[in-house]
Amino acid sequence: MSTDQLRLRAPRHRVSRKAVTLWTLHAVIGWAVLLAPQLVVLVFNRTPWQVGLVVATLAAGTAHTLVMPRWRYRVHRWEATPDAVYTLAGWLNQEWRIAPVSRIQTVDTKRGPLQQLLGLSTVTVTTASAAGPVLIEGLDQDEAVRLADELTTTTQATPGDAT
Repeated sequence: MSTDQLRLRAPRHRVSRKAVTLWTLHAVIGWAVLLAPQLVVLVFNRTPWQVGLVVATLAAGTAHTLVMPRWRYRVHRWEATPDAVYTLAGWLNQEWRIAPVSRIQTVDTKRGPLQQLLGLSTVTVTTASAAGPVLIEGLDQDEAVRLADELTTTTQATPGDAT
């Protein structure tokens, strides 16, 4: 199939349900880092505007932490075919990507500390594209290894120079 025949479409597979926990933990850590200095200042100098700032930060952090991970899970999709890798990611800003197999240069997996704790991985598909690599976040570790092996095998069997 030529790249002219590839069409933008919704990928078939969801990421792991454990990705919700990962994204929730990332949100909690991010909001805690923002809130901690505010609380330190509040202990030493309690003014009405500082109390309001802490309350606003808590409200925004709580809303973000409750909504964002579940929303992302509903959006995030991926699929690998013999011709291309399809992804849909994001929550407020959503990005659909198609990476033709003939353009794939490398396939990598990575696991941060929280991903390791949850048994998750991210597959990075690097292509000859100015848009950057295609990331498939939140895959179960076994699925990520299988996908990386499949894409590597498919890429090696596909003619072209990946440029």
